[in-house]
Amino acid sequence: QVQLVESGGGLVQAGGSLRLSCAASGRTFSSYVMGWFRQAPGKEREFVALNSWTGDVYYAESVKGRFTISRDNVKNMVYLQMNSVNPEDTAVYYCAASTRRGWPTRHTEYNYWGQGTQVTVSS
Repeated sequence: QVQLVESGGGLVQAGGSLRLSCAASGRTFSSYVMGWFRQAPGKEREFVALNSWTGDVYYAESVKGRFTISRDNVKNMVYLQMNSVNPEDTAVYYCAASTRRGWPTRHTEYNYWGQGTQVTVSS
């Protein structure tokens, strides 16, 4: 069982930066694939980035080069550094954990979810 709590969301101007954090409980945190998803109003939840249990990272094309996912297996934390944000990045951002191997990018492949944190980018 894993419990996830996101923080760090807020209002940011276009071109600015924001860092999201996700605190995870559980003794086997390092064995999970950790992902970030986002959901804008009226849209489906979409994959943003993942950090596998081996440390590999993978990004959606829309955020590649702007966002960076990282994890600290000692502190049980996952981070999403968001740079050069634009209004299209406005969404509720969710942290998620998956027991799948490989690079799961579908939300149905994740077992545990946080409550989400709102990110709003003003133009």
